Amino acid sequence: MDAHHFTKTLGLLVIFFSAAIAKDDDGWLMKAPTEVRAMEGYPAVLPCSFSHPHHTHPSSMHAVWTLGHGRAATMLFRCTSLNNSQLCQSRPNQDQRYRLEGNHRNHDISLRINSVTLKDNGRYYCRVEIQGHPHTSFENTLGTRLRVEAAPRILSLSAEGTEAGFKAVCHAQGSPLPDIQWIEPDGVPEGDTSFPLSQDATGQYRTSSQLLDVKPGRQYICAASNSLGKDQATLYLLSPSPERLTAKSSFSLLVLLLAMALGTKLLLALGVGAWVIKRRFSIRASSVEH
Repeated sequence: MDAHHFTKTLGLLVIFFSAAIAKDDDGWLMKAPTEVRAMEGYPAVLPCSFSHPHHTHPSSMHAVWTLGHGRAATMLFRCTSLNNSQLCQSRPNQDQRYRLEGNHRNHDISLRINSVTLKDNGRYYCRVEIQGHPHTSFENTLGTRLRVEAAPRILSLSAEGTEAGFKAVCHAQGSPLPDIQWIEPDGVPEGDTSFPLSQDATGQYRTSSQLLDVKPGRQYICAASNSLGKDQATLYLLSPSPERLTAKSSFSLLVLLLAMALGTKLLLALGVGAWVIKRRFSIRASSVEH
């Protein structure tokens, strides 16, 4: 057996043993892999083939793919073949990222997803609906898990806080979930000053970390890594310049002087007003006596 034939046979064995076969008492058979892996940005094909007990191919049928199962399922693709047509026509508002990769006339309704992203992670279900037969629908109830993998990517790196104390916050994504490490010019920061933040609801591919006691005038590197690669970003905090500190002090002094001047004017105005009122009352009292 030559190497090419052995490789081809091994590939077929891997597909066979990783596939889930759904069969019912009416003779319907549907086969789909339990898991498909794909790289972010590349197309993914979810295989699905079926056979049925009818001797002839159904003249009219629907091929359906959903993300999720049951009432919570989201329909991603649906096409219809009528009157023994070789074409399975999709809906007018069909998302063009999804299209039928297989030939439904050959019992193949495999789905192609173009430019997969990490948001495409999930379990997909294929279904065949036959018109004009008592058994109108059959699907793979186990589904196919699509696992999208991606190299790490730094989403954001920022500093938070005041001059009394800063902290750096780094957000990254990737699959497998990346590890985040903080690096200073002289190496990894000493002590346990960094810790991960809670993950958000986007799933198991986004993570965050923050570094405490960040000093102005230094640079800090957030490095995210997993088995597919590494990404990093650099944060540099500028130290306040003497000119800015002097300007701030001068501004504070100016504000204080203005406040004192306004306060003095207000006291003088109140004093003059009180003296005028008192003077008027004195004049009226003198007039009454005379």
